[in-house]
Amino acid sequence: MTIADERAEGSNTSANQTMQDVIALSRRSVLGGSLGAGAVAFMGGTATMLESAPVAAQVASTATLGFTAVPVSDADTFVVPAGYTAEVLIPWGTPLLSTGPAWKKDASNTAAEQEQQIGMHHDGMHYFPLMSGPEGQQGLLVLNHEYVDPILLYPDGATEMTQAKVDKALAAHGVTVIKVGLVAGKWQTINSTYNRRITGNTPVAFSGPVSASHPMLQSELGNTPKGTLNNCAHGWTPWNTYLACEENFNGYFGTTNTAFVATAAETRYGLNAAGFGYRWHVADPRFDLNANRKEANRFGWVVEIDPFDPTSTPVKRTALGRFKHEGATFADGNGKAVVYMGDDENGDYFYKFVSAENWRDVQKEWFNTKVRRSPLDTGVLYVAKFEPNGTGTWLPLVHGEGVLTVANGWADQADVLIRTRQAADAVGATKMDRPEWAAVHPRTQNVYLTLTNGTGWGAPSGPNPRTPNTYGHILEVSHAGGDHSLLTMRWSVFLLGGDPAFDPNVQLNASNIFGSPDGYWIDRDGRHWIQTDISNGSQNRTGYLNIKNNMMLAADPANADMRRFLTGPRGAEITGVITTPDQKTMFVNVQHPGESTTAWGTPTPTNPRLVSNWPDFDPEGRPRAATVVIRRVDGGKIGAL
Repeated sequence: MTIADERAEGSNTSANQTMQDVIALSRRSVLGGSLGAGAVAFMGGTATMLESAPVAAQVASTATLGFTAVPVSDADTFVVPAGYTAEVLIPWGTPLLSTGPAWKKDASNTAAEQEQQIGMHHDGMHYFPLMSGPEGQQGLLVLNHEYVDPILLYPDGATEMTQAKVDKALAAHGVTVIKVGLVAGKWQTINSTYNRRITGNTPVAFSGPVSASHPMLQSELGNTPKGTLNNCAHGWTPWNTYLACEENFNGYFGTTNTAFVATAAETRYGLNAAGFGYRWHVADPRFDLNANRKEANRFGWVVEIDPFDPTSTPVKRTALGRFKHEGATFADGNGKAVVYMGDDENGDYFYKFVSAENWRDVQKEWFNTKVRRSPLDTGVLYVAKFEPNGTGTWLPLVHGEGVLTVANGWADQADVLIRTRQAADAVGATKMDRPEWAAVHPRTQNVYLTLTNGTGWGAPSGPNPRTPNTYGHILEVSHAGGDHSLLTMRWSVFLLGGDPAFDPNVQLNASNIFGSPDGYWIDRDGRHWIQTDISNGSQNRTGYLNIKNNMMLAADPANADMRRFLTGPRGAEITGVITTPDQKTMFVNVQHPGESTTAWGTPTPTNPRLVSNWPDFDPEGRPRAATVVIRRVDGGKIGAL
């Protein structure tokens, strides 16, 4: 989701070096639009080699792309290539069970009914195959619901806030676990005891260095910890758990108390009296910064969920730090569990966690003894510092090391993790343009990080993503031998977004022009799936006139090939992508179709269809976020020849 930052430049006012400074100082010579280390700058470009290419072995890709690119679109449609089908599977409001409450197109479903339905504004997701059916034919689909739009959620829109409205909003947030299967040639939901909702009111546990009893997590109202909010991108672990990531939690808090003054830590996390305008605090004191100040410290974590145990309690793994988590991408670091995480705000950082234990040992316990001990509870959190020469270092955020001492105001490791952003400021991490999703190549083990866009710092130079960085870019990071536990790395600019009509350095063309990369996933054959999140203020406006609606592209760096695979409806973000293990079914999420846009206007309670009426196109309905199922007519692999 794109939310205007509290400050145009974000909340990071530290003097740390920015990624723009680093790139500007680099001697690299990369043409905008080139794909990867040593790849040919395609679509009219010239062959260009990166001076400091990633060191992991460049294993031959089996990806190859076998579809005709779809054109850009400003229509209220969802378009896939010829030879493919796209069907809506679970839009917002779909009942978890066939006996559950039906969706009401006038938005009159209650909070209690919403708790039994698919939540709003789908985001990251994962597919967990079940052993009960053929591979790829049945599984658990687990997906995030990032936020709510009051105009669409309530019959009367964003008028007077009440406790009932807060309750419904909380019920529409969180995570859905639902069983799906291919029945009689069509994907559909299946009644199951696995099906459940985890919402803003679900009891949660805390583990790791910050326990639920920590003084900074104690509610002034006496309420116990509950809920997960603003879950953006996701993660998956090989012990079959789901990692939901709390991003813009600060926007839900506020106060009407005119005497409220935010602390330095609160300001660093964007907490203020106004919030994002949800106004929950006027009806529910849980979200009132003056009445319940420490409640906000319970959010901003990675939440581990066991989809195979419907009775399990979601656990916030505090060793992974507290910030605006975009995602949590697992990698094997020579036996250590490594998790890559971006902090999605202008000027914030790229992190990784390295476990203390061998994750396979813990995995065996999990499966064999059912002891739910996670390797994500003990280890070290690091933050990235990039150097101009194409190298970089992972800086530890460990109490007692370097500047993170009692003498410098850091009480203990829990304090470091609660104030992760400030700790990263203190050690000198590199500021970045909204670091978002990370993906790991299954063969090379190189890591790819999307940087959606940013206001930028410093003067443009060489491959420096513009100031401002309107279109965003993607970084490629590697470690010697593909060992993710190492603390030194190499980096390069993998891909620059943009429009050559507005930026002559960009060499994309009609089949692959894009901007604002966000969602990112690499399939087992090595195809890169790149999703975009052009803000509703920029869609179909100057700078994005030729790019139009949000989209998803597929890239095969080994063959310097990239093509647009799909386009989404008006006002929507394309986010969340995964396939079944046989790669013959793909799930993609469409988030916030029909929201207020500069190009098409602002919906109202009397006309919620002003911008979009996708996917129902009901003349009395409203737009709904949804998961779409994509298949090939010939039954082949998605994206392949």
